[in-house]
Amino acid sequence: MMREYLLLEQNQRILVSVKRSSRKSIGLEVRTTGEVIARIPNRLSDKRLKEFIENHKIWIFQKVAFVEQKIDSKKELRVPFWDDLTDREREKIKEKISSRVQYYSGKMQVEYGRITIRNQKTRWGSCSSKGNLNFNYRLFYLPEELLDYVVIHELAHRRYMNHSMQFWQEVAAYCPNYDRYRKKLGEYRFVEKEKNENL
Repeated sequence: MMREYLLLEQNQRILVSVKRSSRKSIGLEVRTTGEVIARIPNRLSDKRLKEFIENHKIWIFQKVAFVEQKIDSKKELRVPFWDDLTDREREKIKEKISSRVQYYSGKMQVEYGRITIRNQKTRWGSCSSKGNLNFNYRLFYLPEELLDYVVIHELAHRRYMNHSMQFWQEVAAYCPNYDRYRKKLGEYRFVEKEKNENL
């Protein structure tokens, strides 16, 4: 049973990952990273899978090209590798983010638990049901209004552990331009630099 399939078109190559499950239909997904996934029923034959992928070859190449174009258009922000940061540098990042949390928790009149700074690949922040907050260390290198938006977003979860209308109204009360800041966050592409490399 195939776990991946290589699509070839002139000088282009795309690797399609195959995920089998109890689903009844075949689905194709092109992620924001450019990764292509075929989700298929457990009993689907390799022959039928190949036919399906080949029949959708044009769509796959077009979709991947579109995603790559979006990636290339993002603003490049060079940041240090997490593992290269000293304890003092990590503490400095935590101090800055914690100070914004403290400031906005006072304004919003909400309490929170522990603050943790992490090397998260896909999330800017999160809030647990116990009120513990996690933040992506890369926020330290972004414009302060974007950091503030993420802090407000996570603190708003102290009232609403969802993304309901009430939640967004809470965010808007302290960050009226949150829509613009959400969009701006998606415009950045991080490139991690070596420790001895200048920014």
